[in-house]
Amino acid sequence: MFNLKPMFTALLFTLGIAAATSFNASAIDNNKNKLPDIGISGYSVLSTDKELQIGQAMMRQLRASQPLIQDPVLIEYINHLGNTLVKNAQGVNYAFEFFIINNNELNAFAFFGGHVGIHSGLITTADTESELASVIAHEISHVTQRHLARRLESQSQTQGLTMAAMLSSVLITLVNPTVGMAALSASMAVTQQASINYTRGNEKEADRVGIALLASSNFDPQGASSFFSKMSAKYRYASKPPAMLLTHPLPESRIADARQRALNYPARPLPPSLNFELTKARLKARYQGDAKSNISFFKLQLAKKRYAIKAAAQYGLALSYFENKQTSEALQLLERLKQNDDNNLFYVDALTDVYIANKQASKAIKMLEQLNLFMPNNQVVSLNYANALLTVKQYDLAAQILQDFLLVNPGNFIAYDILTTLYRSQEKTGLMHMSKAEVYALLGAYPKAVDELQTSYTFLDEQPLMQKRVKARILQFQEQENRLKRL
Repeated sequence: MFNLKPMFTALLFTLGIAAATSFNASAIDNNKNKLPDIGISGYSVLSTDKELQIGQAMMRQLRASQPLIQDPVLIEYINHLGNTLVKNAQGVNYAFEFFIINNNELNAFAFFGGHVGIHSGLITTADTESELASVIAHEISHVTQRHLARRLESQSQTQGLTMAAMLSSVLITLVNPTVGMAALSASMAVTQQASINYTRGNEKEADRVGIALLASSNFDPQGASSFFSKMSAKYRYASKPPAMLLTHPLPESRIADARQRALNYPARPLPPSLNFELTKARLKARYQGDAKSNISFFKLQLAKKRYAIKAAAQYGLALSYFENKQTSEALQLLERLKQNDDNNLFYVDALTDVYIANKQASKAIKMLEQLNLFMPNNQVVSLNYANALLTVKQYDLAAQILQDFLLVNPGNFIAYDILTTLYRSQEKTGLMHMSKAEVYALLGAYPKAVDELQTSYTFLDEQPLMQKRVKARILQFQEQENRLKRL
């Protein structure tokens, strides 16, 4: 359904980091839920509350600066997979958020506040869901073991750098290792070897905790060593290793340790996962290569039976047909797939696109109306439903669907983006600027958000209650920005 590019790519990555990182190094967190094996290490640099606030600020910057995949089907899948692991993890202090970056590099990273990013190239490289889950479990373990906070504490004790300088370089390293390593070398040359050794210790601990988490979540515990072995073999002689190996070193001893650790748990060979295979097919068809090449790719898969699950290859072919504007071929495949798996949201989302493209939005609305009764406020259903209603100019119902959704899912970027378009179509200028302000705020651009609200205020002169809401929201945005500066 959605293939949105970041709306405001000119916003700088450093929008809030420097302002958000003036910490009191002696602050001690009073949280009684102590994590295993780490004592109070990491708590003297920043508290759990500060981690959460910094993580939220960092997430806003990533939306503004990185090609996040704003696709409700893929967001739904990766968060379901991630939270399947989180519910079995120890030391979870906040809700996790998982997201996908449209980048063919093999990379994954975690940062403050339970945020875990996975590059699309890593997902399409994994052969099984257990391999992908092993990477996510590893990143979850970095968060629960507070490795980033502990790393900052170690570096702050070694040399007198400002916390802002250290935090900025470490976070850039996570997202873009090549750039980040240069930043680290420039600002921390004295302690570079100590930093590397400390990272290796973190990796060993995250492997131990991650493999245990993988097993307790009913995935194949050999998923980690399987993925490690694949990466090692592929890049053993490469002059440029993938991004993930710059932040996650992979010596042979680590592969052997992972394989040995997995033997401590019962073997669990699993059948292929349909949703995992559909995710890979969707990434391939919509975010990698061109439509004609992808059609050939999936046709060859089907002809040679080179697929884990046939339905996933057919789905990839249908999406590729759609991208190539062959809507009749896409429709035939998708309707047959949905007939055999009626509530599968991968198929529902794609069919919505095809119906709208064929000027059959009423079919999409009928399908989504029924699903909305069974899955109220599901992001795939609600966002597709609102989009289909917008297409046929049922603006009031579309707005109601989005407003109800945002009550349960505040801060959903896609919902506010659709709502902005909807209000623009209705020529409700005041509401349009209010919704646009929320989009800017989700990108961390609080001054722009305040400007939008001040503009909206002038268009609401006959709605005094709405004007009061606008004034209150301006104060909230200003306080949020000031709170970051006070951290």
